[in-house]
Amino acid sequence: MHIKFTPKDICLIAVLAAIVFVMTVVPRVPIPLGYAHLGDAAIMLAAYYGGKKNGALASALGSALSDFIGGYPIWIIPTLIIKYMMGRCAAVDTPFFSWRTALGFFLSAVWLVVGYTLAGAVLYGSLEAGLTSTPGLIAEAVVNMAAAFGVGALLEKANFRKLIK
Repeated sequence: MHIKFTPKDICLIAVLAAIVFVMTVVPRVPIPLGYAHLGDAAIMLAAYYGGKKNGALASALGSALSDFIGGYPIWIIPTLIIKYMMGRCAAVDTPFFSWRTALGFFLSAVWLVVGYTLAGAVLYGSLEAGLTSTPGLIAEAVVNMAAAFGVGALLEKANFRKLIK
């Protein structure tokens, strides 16, 4: 299978990855085994507006770059996988205010918690170590879902989808 990217796709991926990166790096709050941020809200919106291919790839690249620049190189590979799958979950082709969009964002948030809990368990050698970050990850997931819906409501009001198509 050969996936083709148009120049427009490449530009969209770059812009969305940059937004994910900035929202992951700038509002950083330490939690056990890492940090909380608003990058996951950006991931949900990048995936929703960018689509499965472009949004998921931008999500993975922007997040992995933030791990690299932020001093967490051990997390780059898990982040690429986890954030790509988050983007795939959140990339639904339905009206923004629909149950399918809410379900996609919710599944994206659940994958965030499960993925990083399991990755922490593998990287640090025990499930207990991975579970120490779970409460912070749940809080991060809830805050990011709320932020994604809040910002998404503004983007919908501004007719953002027509701007990027």
